[in-house]
Amino acid sequence: MFKRILIVCVGNICRSPTAEYLFRHHLASAGVSIESAGLGALVDKPMDPTALEVLGDHGVDGVAHRARQISASMLRDVDLVLAMEREHVNRIARLAPEASGKVMLLDRWNQGADIPDPYRQSREAFDHVYSLIDRGVNAWLPYLRVS
Repeated sequence: MFKRILIVCVGNICRSPTAEYLFRHHLASAGVSIESAGLGALVDKPMDPTALEVLGDHGVDGVAHRARQISASMLRDVDLVLAMEREHVNRIARLAPEASGKVMLLDRWNQGADIPDPYRQSREAFDHVYSLIDRGVNAWLPYLRVS
């Protein structure tokens, strides 16, 4: 059973917090701890305004988010790490080799594709990335719900 999940991207202001808050929305009563962090986090920054708007348009509030930098101890303390890109998986493995076995792509149950970074792009790019993240989150839910 995965009780503590960490979601990782680069800046921790677009993709990983979007996934974090979507998971929290779906798993609110499941007793699962969902957090996010960045490989090059914009520490203490809120979600990107466009990412926050897109999330809000889907009924999820991410206004409380503040970006955090990933650490080896964070990786050791969680049961599952979900990354947005293969390169993130590789970087996490270099940071904490002992955590490698619990690091997977968010898109694992779909095509196993990288989810691109929409930072500083159009609203359409954010909408597209949201749809990819939503698809990834929904594919993970059957594996995370408590029976």
